Amino acid sequence: MGIVTPLKTAAEQQLVQQFADIKAELPGGPAVRKLREDAFAGFEVRGLPHRRLETWRYTDLRTLLREAAPLATGPRTLDAARAKLAGLALDATVVVLVDGAFVPELSSLEGLPEGLSVQTLADALVSGRDDLPRVLAGPSVAADDAGLMLNAALMRDGSFIEVAAGVELEKPLAIVRLFSGEKEISVYGRSVVLVGDSAKATIVEINASLGKAPQQLNVALVIEAGNETEVEHIRLVTDQSEGSVGVFSLLATVGAQAKFDSFALVCDAATVRQQHFVRYAGEHSEVGLRGVNLLGGTEHSDVTLVVDHEVPHGTSRELFKSIIGGEATGVFQGKVIVRQHAQKTDGGMKSNALLLNDGASMFNKPELEIFADDVVCGHGATVAQIDGEQLFYLMARGLPRPQAEALVLQAFAGEAVEFVQDEALRDVVMAKIEAWLGAREASSVVSAV
Repeated sequence: MGIVTPLKTAAEQQLVQQFADIKAELPGGPAVRKLREDAFAGFEVRGLPHRRLETWRYTDLRTLLREAAPLATGPRTLDAARAKLAGLALDATVVVLVDGAFVPELSSLEGLPEGLSVQTLADALVSGRDDLPRVLAGPSVAADDAGLMLNAALMRDGSFIEVAAGVELEKPLAIVRLFSGEKEISVYGRSVVLVGDSAKATIVEINASLGKAPQQLNVALVIEAGNETEVEHIRLVTDQSEGSVGVFSLLATVGAQAKFDSFALVCDAATVRQQHFVRYAGEHSEVGLRGVNLLGGTEHSDVTLVVDHEVPHGTSRELFKSIIGGEATGVFQGKVIVRQHAQKTDGGMKSNALLLNDGASMFNKPELEIFADDVVCGHGATVAQIDGEQLFYLMARGLPRPQAEALVLQAFAGEAVEFVQDEALRDVVMAKIEAWLGAREASSVVSAV
């Protein structure tokens, strides 16, 4: 069956014009230019993802993006970004992107550890390296995603980071994406982290808006973890300006006898779609994808993942916790694919949500596609309210209801947070969760009065 091409919306027409206007000035040699052209041709056929596509059923970009915001050209001032970085107080090697542009003066590029190299994506795209098209493409299960096609076509900058084989980074590597929020813009960026064999690294993504203007964000992180590597990835999507729409993609390829863990926290966001595409490129590897979504008001968080077991003896675990209040919406779409030759695969996937009131909603759609016969795989999803017995136990010991609810919710989210290996980062995540719960507790007290 051929692809039906619908009439283009105003946003799609504007995106076509934007690409035509800037494609000549976008960085990249012949191979990258071809990648861009092919990606945009695929996007033109498909258009913005919409609810008639099963994988985008609950997050209709065609409806959300009525107009395509002007493309970001880089920050006018860095004052707000400096203040934000000072508040983060990161003990890490920091790479800073503001409105999609790599900002060397805010990044910690001097005195990098031996075996760690950092350059801008723009420089990497014109470097002529033979492996660039393959690296940028990521796992094959991501090839048909129209959102990623648009990202590949319009990516202007980002970071390109390499960790040499055998290197163990003592400090986390933080990719901090800040969005000025001074005016409505769209940002398309892609960052790459290549981790050599037997190396160990912790990678942190921080995404936050600095102002109040809505943003249209489409950013991706590509991670290639070699054989016998240990990689931990933490993503924070917080402080998004009202009316913003963000697509955050992770494209990970994991080698043999490797361990790859990813955790994502979404809170104080507007409309967020997280995409995880993970490919097993070697046997006897373990992958864990986990996260917490804290939603209120009219916020929307969509977690969509595809885990592709291409080889035998792979272990995968997915656990996502959602706490949803107001009229917010949570989405979990998880697919684990076990290929015909991927025998001895062990997969387990769970999504648990707590709805705090009648207006909140959660959509769960876990899937298994198994073509092998010697596997152990399962999935489960629950949607519930706060356990009344737990509340009664705490309130019977003198705790007010808002405080009792906060403790129950903290424990619920903590089941996913405990998988964060880096203790300092685990504390950062828990502090943000406690702050969100504290703000909710305070508003509950005010409402009761």
